[in-house]
Amino acid sequence: MKIRSLGVFVAVAVAAAMSPAQTKSSITGKCQKADVRHSIPADDQPGHTFTLSQGKCSASGDIGGAAGKEAIFSHHAEVTGDHVQNWGVFVETVENGDKVYYNYQGMGAFNNGIYQSGTNKYQITKGTGKMKGIKGSGTCKLTGGADGTLDYSCTGEYTMGGGTKKQ
Repeated sequence: MKIRSLGVFVAVAVAAAMSPAQTKSSITGKCQKADVRHSIPADDQPGHTFTLSQGKCSASGDIGGAAGKEAIFSHHAEVTGDHVQNWGVFVETVENGDKVYYNYQGMGAFNNGIYQSGTNKYQITKGTGKMKGIKGSGTCKLTGGADGTLDYSCTGEYTMGGGTKKQ
């Protein structure tokens, strides 16, 4: 019986050692007013529109042992009155030029046409260079500025590809 228990313990320990370790992440920054923005009214009710936007962001924090530098977002959204639902891609460039790709979806609130606040959930889908194989997920809190900018603060977890640990 002791040998059987030891065998199960060893199997669990080996499996745990082979699986990539989850590492906590935190990224913050500011997105500028979108460089490209298109809006199409749905015409079914006042204030119902579909939008397509792209813009640039600053990025700070550490992921995979590299400091964030800058990012770009591309997203589409549905706006109904003072409520918005959005989906998009966020591409973060870290200090050595490698990239981390995030898919996100979220919701937020407007007041008099100015974005106030919201939340997003994200998935890290891939990376380049040393970030190749990265996967992860997390959430973001968003706060809008009167000038069309947006501050974000995100937390989550990630694993590096191929079972390599964060350096």
